[in-house]
Amino acid sequence: MCIACTHTIHRAHRHFGWNRDFAPALTARPGETIHFECVDAADGHFHAGSTADDVKTLDFSLTNPVTGPVFVEGARPGDALKVTFRKFIPSGLGWTANIPGFGLLADQFPDPALHMWTYDPDAMTPALHGSGFRVPLKPFAGTVGVAPMEAGQHSVVPPRRVGGNLDIRDLTEGVTLYLPVEVEGALFSIGDTHAAQGDGEVCGTAIESQMDVVVTLDLVRDARLASPRFTTPGPVTRHLDNAGYEATTGIGPDLMTAARESVMRMIDLLTNEHHLTPMEAYMLCSVCGDLRISEIVDQPNWVISFYFPRSVLS
Repeated sequence: MCIACTHTIHRAHRHFGWNRDFAPALTARPGETIHFECVDAADGHFHAGSTADDVKTLDFSLTNPVTGPVFVEGARPGDALKVTFRKFIPSGLGWTANIPGFGLLADQFPDPALHMWTYDPDAMTPALHGSGFRVPLKPFAGTVGVAPMEAGQHSVVPPRRVGGNLDIRDLTEGVTLYLPVEVEGALFSIGDTHAAQGDGEVCGTAIESQMDVVVTLDLVRDARLASPRFTTPGPVTRHLDNAGYEATTGIGPDLMTAARESVMRMIDLLTNEHHLTPMEAYMLCSVCGDLRISEIVDQPNWVISFYFPRSVLS
């Protein structure tokens, strides 16, 4: 329930892609606060009893649904839409999947896999994985954006200059996101909600979890943004930092190769020292480990580090 909200958009008003010609689900004035009912990235395909076999029947035309769009009165090309995340209202159920053909190490993990998560949506205590691994939670929306100027239907999967499937772990409560407006009214939509994710989302999924989101939409006139930007009100990794990290590296002339190598070496560490299967380690890396560019100036080789929080292992 959102007491301070001006409007609610129910999850029936969801769409699968971006299109400047979509009819608005709502017209709002700048400064209004809106309660969005969002669904998860699989459009409710998975449930508490789901297994890896259910990954095989995913309908990819229904992935990453977003709720909306909202026509913001007065928004015009060249402005920025100011999106302030007020509240996330989680469901308590989530999933992480390895989807064949998808993910940083898709060539090494060709088989479907699924882990169903349950968590306390009120206390938001770490979610349990197996007998001894607990993932700290930090809800956010993976897909948030406005309509592009180009005509026609555009896939929701890749991120864009106007936002979309950004999967930025730090777009949480209290954060303000600025999106470039390219069409009249902006046509804002949001969805693909996550309970937790590592920077990089390396297996292709996070703890995907249905939840509601409350945001305030406002305008910055003639901002002329080239791409999204955001402001955080404080530290962004405090939920993970308390026990330090294990870190592995990939070093070489290609950033993608180095990223892959750093994740592969973390999977080796987790399987050898903590008795996880490679698939379990890969999926855990996706929901709580962080890819970082540690060095990008000492050519010809660059350094990518993969940080895995030790708090998950305790």
